[in-house]
Amino acid sequence: MRQFKQIRLRNVVGALAVSLIACIATMGQDAMSIELLTEEQYRELQKLGNFDTKTSSWVKTPSAIRKLGGALFCDRRYDTVFLYHNGAESYYAARAFRGSLRV
Repeated sequence: MRQFKQIRLRNVVGALAVSLIACIATMGQDAMSIELLTEEQYRELQKLGNFDTKTSSWVKTPSAIRKLGGALFCDRRYDTVFLYHNGAESYYAARAFRGSLRV
């Protein structure tokens, strides 16, 4: 079984994000991949520590919601993990992605 490590891509924007995606793509699909955490994975991550107490993170969104232009994100406030929705094109400086890196 392959091991998974959690990484945080925060403040990766514009050309830098495109370069990172291109680099991963050229390594081949079997070499490495990053997938957004699901809500369930995000909740499991929160059991390891207090993440996103002043920020929030996009999480994997069901395709039916994405087709309508929506997206889901989570954060931790008041010792509770919350799930929210917003337009997928919304930009907030304090919101990024949490992903699972497969190596």
